[in-house]
This record gives sequence, structure tokens and C-alpha cells, in this order.
Amino acid sequence: MKVRRRFYKNGRPVLPIRISKPVSPALLASMKSKSHSKVLSRSLSGSYSAQGCRFALVTSRFNQFITERLLTGALDGLLRMGARPLDLQVIRTPGAFEIPAAARRAAATGRYHAIICLGLILRGETPHFDYISREVTRGIGQSAQETGVPHSFGVLTCDTLQEAIDRAGLKAGNKGLEAAQAAVEMANLFRRISSPSPEAEKSKLKNRPRHSRPIQPSQKRNSPERNA
Repeated sequence: MKVRRRFYKNGRPVLPIRISKPVSPALLASMKSKSHSKVLSRSLSGSYSAQGCRFALVTSRFNQFITERLLTGALDGLLRMGARPLDLQVIRTPGAFEIPAAARRAAATGRYHAIICLGLILRGETPHFDYISREVTRGIGQSAQETGVPHSFGVLTCDTLQEAIDRAGLKAGNKGLEAAQAAVEMANLFRRISSPSPEAEKSKLKNRPRHSRPIQPSQKRNSPERNA
């Protein structure tokens, strides 16, 4: 930077004025990329490792032809991701409408890292489909927010039975497996968010008070009784 000094008419100088050149777009872009890289390097995300995590799988018995396929896909995915069979609990409800209540009760126990909700709601000739799907979606989301336990949504809302079959292991994959993957990732993400950051651990160690060395018995002063 150049510094130019200006004078009044009487010859007394004023404070120097700094004249800076405009920042080039390339330099500005490099500064932004560096700052973005620093932020991205500290980002948190969950992994697909189910080791050490416990899961509750809440599934409905209604439309069991589809829900059993969803449950099979979810269990297979969890076992492949490292979950132990003893850490998996299957909870069956009469229908999809009862899934949020069972999921909330399971999450309130504190024994599970994530809840996997599986079911099927088929559209019929009456507005029953709209009422049930709306309440199930709202109930699962509210349970996750109030309990603080992640819930994965694996409840299918289909117009026809063929659409449900396609999403239970055929053309569109298995939505039960996708719900299990989301549950594992969210469970690990919650654990990383709750764990202290490395910066916090370093500052904690730095600010820890230094304790003086304990005085050895040979270094202790003679007591007044002995001097007497």
C-alpha cells in the first residue's frame, strides 16, 4: 500500500491517508475458497456404521404383504452395516395410524439411538387415505422433535398396490433399506454433535489448572511438637 501525506496551507501535516488498490476478482475468489474450505473441513456428517447402536423397528401388520418386505430390507441393511441382532427390536402395531404412538413410547425409554418406522397406506375410494397419511406423518415428526431421538420415515403412501410393490424391493428399490440407512446415518450424526469438538478438548486441557507437586515426607518441615 502507498501512503500519501497531505498538508494544509500553513504547512502542518495531517494524518496519513492510506490509498489501497482494488482487490482483484481472482484474489477475492481465492480468499472465498479458502474460507469455504475451512468451514467445510469442520462440517459434521454421519457414517453408515451401525456398530454400537440400538434400533427399534416399528412396523404395522396391516398390508403385511408389503410391510414384511420393508422390514426384511431394513433388517438386512442394518446387519450388513454392522448392527448386532441383539441391538435390533421389532415392534408391531395393528396399523399405520398406531405407528407414531409406538415410536414415541420406544424413543422415550432412551434405549435406542434411532427409530425406524415402516408401513403402507393405500389410497381407497374414501378420504380415509388423506386423514391417516397426514396424521402418521405429523405424529412421527412430532415424536422425533419432542424426544430428541431421530426417526426415519419408511411409511409408503401409494395410490395403487403396484406402486407399493415397486417400492418394496422391485423397480424403485426397497424403502425399508433406505429408511435403515437414514436411521444409521442420523444416529451417528447425533452422537458426533453431542461429543465435544477437538478444539474444545484442546482449550479444556490448556485451561486446566496446574497442580503443584505433592510434598514428599522427607521434605516436610518439622512440626512444633518435634522442635519442642
